[in-house]
Amino acid sequence: MALFFDADWFNARLAASYLTRSDLARALAIGDEEIAEIWKDQRELSARDVGTIAVLLGVAPEDIAEHAGVSTPVPRTDNNQLADIIARLERVERELAELKTKLRLS
Repeated sequence: MALFFDADWFNARLAASYLTRSDLARALAIGDEEIAEIWKDQRELSARDVGTIAVLLGVAPEDIAEHAGVSTPVPRTDNNQLADIIARLERVERELAELKTKLRLS
């Protein structure tokens, strides 16, 4: 397990998923300030946070826990239904916003 939050790994995963830290904050129902604290390794992720981020980024919860340096238990992979719903809702909202932007430009 990593001892510290691996910001480079998380930045790369977010970029690969076309997400921002603000998107992640919304999915976790926290503010941008709290996300900044996570990135600075000043706030630890909860097991629920680990599960939500795993679904959002499409990786195993164990990967999130490892790169976040968390000491909390990793949630069971088969018990992430709520996190999956949250992630899908975030994607739908993002796609809807993109469609609205495209329609305004037409």
